Amino acid sequence: MSVVQKHSVTIRGHRTSYSLEKPFFDELATIAARRNLSLAGLIAEIDADRPRETNLSSALRLFVLEEAKRSRVG
Repeated sequence: MSVVQKHSVTIRGHRTSYSLEKPFFDELATIAARRNLSLAGLIAEIDADRPRETNLSSALRLFVLEEAKRSRVG
């Protein structure tokens, strides 16, 4: 099992942190590269779209899951 790692990012001028297991972090970085975005840019997009009752770490995991499902179907 992968250990959860804490990361920091600046979103719209605000410093925040999130915690992800390495496989989620690696996949998030891959998605950002595929979209020609910085990791911080992708995280900012996900943050802007997430419901406010969902924490950032959960939103990032759910985003990676949805992307994986989409790539299996499409």
